[in-house]
Amino acid sequence: MERVLIKNLRNEVGNEVVIAGNVKVLRNQSKIAFLEIEDRSGRVQGVVFAKPEVKSICDNLKEESAVEIGGIVKEREDSQKNDKVENGDLELEITSITILNASESLPFELDGDINLDTNLDNRPLTLKRRREKAIFRVQSTILSAFRNFLLENDFVEFQAPKLVGGDAEGGAEVFNVDYFKEGKASLATSPQLYKQIMVGVFERVFAVGQTFRAEKSATTRHLSEISMLDLEMGFIEDHSDVIALVNGLVRHISTTVADSCASELKTLNIGAPLTPEQIPIMTLREVQEIIKTQLGNDKTGEPDLDPEDERFICQYAKENLASDWIFVTHYPVSKRPFYTAVDPNNKELTLSFDLLFRGLEMCSGGMRIHKKDELVGKLQAKGLDPRKFAFYLQAFEYGIPPHGGIGMGLERLTMKFCGLENIREASLFPRDMNRIDTLLSKEKQNEADSNE
Repeated sequence: MERVLIKNLRNEVGNEVVIAGNVKVLRNQSKIAFLEIEDRSGRVQGVVFAKPEVKSICDNLKEESAVEIGGIVKEREDSQKNDKVENGDLELEITSITILNASESLPFELDGDINLDTNLDNRPLTLKRRREKAIFRVQSTILSAFRNFLLENDFVEFQAPKLVGGDAEGGAEVFNVDYFKEGKASLATSPQLYKQIMVGVFERVFAVGQTFRAEKSATTRHLSEISMLDLEMGFIEDHSDVIALVNGLVRHISTTVADSCASELKTLNIGAPLTPEQIPIMTLREVQEIIKTQLGNDKTGEPDLDPEDERFICQYAKENLASDWIFVTHYPVSKRPFYTAVDPNNKELTLSFDLLFRGLEMCSGGMRIHKKDELVGKLQAKGLDPRKFAFYLQAFEYGIPPHGGIGMGLERLTMKFCGLENIREASLFPRDMNRIDTLLSKEKQNEADSNE
């Protein structure tokens, strides 16, 4: 008999079916057993009674076991219906159970409260939790919405290299690769230089992929390996064209998550973000003036926003402008990479911006320099050797148009959409200074134990 997905059981009332999935809940009584089985499409309760040979299998069954189950789909009596649970009006009268792969006893209650280290140290198991499944369904939806919006707006996706000969940010901490016979290489911190080259090919491009930062940081919002959502677009007037596109992009992502992940957001106890038709835009100096007026803190001479400033202005935007998002523009030249275009009306400022969301920077972007001579001058001003960027600079000898773009972190987006406290919860398998799958310190402890 062909397998039926749980989401389609309502069409099979009265029929005998075969389903397959994992046992999520098991309650054994003397002559009856209740099981909740989950497959990729949903969850349903099954009951075993008057089947001693099947009940004996349940007596030795453990939660999370992979099973194939035969049974008759029945509608519950009105008194037994539960509209607060999935398929609460249906029940499967189980007639057979085949164990496809038995589970060990769980080390803790799967959907109970656990701390972050327990969660991450047991990732192959804890990713099966309702909460984690909700988080990564939201993340998958963000990613597909990002791709679909850009494809519908004439962008072409490309694959950026992860091994690079120079750092796109001009000085960020990198992971060096000791492999190549001549010269130095590192893991990419950004696809930035390749995005700009590809603007000369397709005009509008985007890339999704891993980037690596070797910063000595272990905060709740930093990782060593991150998933970046990058885009670059040509023939723009200035950074405002990029802001307009990103405005539409995040509105599309927000709407898609709200519509497609309503049950996941309910599981996570977080509402959909406030995303107005026009996300507020302020200059850095305007934000600092609000901080000065509202809080009495004079930061008008600072070149950037501190984390507490980001949290404050996002709360201000939510309360006063009905938006969980805000664009902050015109950062000083000293705080932006060499390729960032300068404001023609103020040579100390750049045509750049950050997009803040629920208290955290989501992306940086802006207009880029598209003239080779200017790029060379900026490289030299930053103390960088233009000869090391010859491959990149070659593109600008052959008609690269005025262009701009953004780089946005998928884990940060996921973190804030899902209301998480730590970015590691928004990464399937987080990498940081202390962790590659399990804590690095555990490996050292095991080595010490073996040497005793």
